[in-house]
Amino acid sequence: MTGKTVTEAIRYTRHGGPEVLTLDEVPTPEPGPRQVRVRVEAVGVNAVDWKIRKGLFAEGDPDGPTGTGLDLAGVVDAVGPGAENLRAGQAVFGQATGGAAATFALASIDDVVPRPEWLPVELAAALPVITETAYRTLRQLGVSSGQTLLVHAVAGGVGLVAAQLARSWGAEVVGTASAGHHEFLRGLGVRPVTYDPDGLADRIRAAAPNGVDAVLDGSGRGVLEMSVELTGDVKKVITIADPKAAAAGVHFSSSADAVPLAEALDAVMPLLERGALSLPVERTFPLERTAEAHRLSEDGHLRGKIVLTVG
Repeated sequence: MTGKTVTEAIRYTRHGGPEVLTLDEVPTPEPGPRQVRVRVEAVGVNAVDWKIRKGLFAEGDPDGPTGTGLDLAGVVDAVGPGAENLRAGQAVFGQATGGAAATFALASIDDVVPRPEWLPVELAAALPVITETAYRTLRQLGVSSGQTLLVHAVAGGVGLVAAQLARSWGAEVVGTASAGHHEFLRGLGVRPVTYDPDGLADRIRAAAPNGVDAVLDGSGRGVLEMSVELTGDVKKVITIADPKAAAAGVHFSSSADAVPLAEALDAVMPLLERGALSLPVERTFPLERTAEAHRLSEDGHLRGKIVLTVG
């Protein structure tokens, strides 16, 4: 244990833009049953972070100061009752309980795993949410060898992991992305298609001459009806970004469908270790510049992930 009694944490007291985020001093949290306290070294920034901050999933402002961030990587600093499978000083990564964007954060032992020496801390912090989301949605879609998967927003974190994981399973992948990402995507074995509503379906058909078997929408740009038309089956389309999914009869996959993080990582980590999966960390920001990181994430058109560095 460090004996440190004060933690710096990014918090907000009302929903809104990045300007509502503040860097506050708070008491260092104590781990409860089956929890560990992590000295945070890096924090992954996900689209869901700024969506929660904006209040897109809530009615009214939070009841009090609220932390932000789900993904973290760091070192176990203290161990709560029933968490003896992890030890102080052990490098871990995973998902936090109550806000990862802090110098110290709590995590359930079910939501963190040991970090191998070969995995850089920034990349470790980028992985948890997008890996679980990509693995879960591919399983929901039943993607398998010989099929063609279409991924909207394929250059984002979830899209990149989903595309490369599907490729490792023997599927062909077509993805919509900005033209600036196309060369990189081709290097991953993805057939890129420029996103532009005019003629998009025809460009996808040209890139997938044998048809589209499944669609993962990570863009939320009103592509669901077209995607259903391409597959011919509403059950073969899933979105993680379009709030109008129900109107199109499409399943909105969320954390309510989550699979165990360790299961998802088991599918992805061997690919990362042998260099068969690439996930760029586009930008890093120090903790005190979390608002800038949120703003960049919200602007979109990223390749890979944004990460906060701590300490």
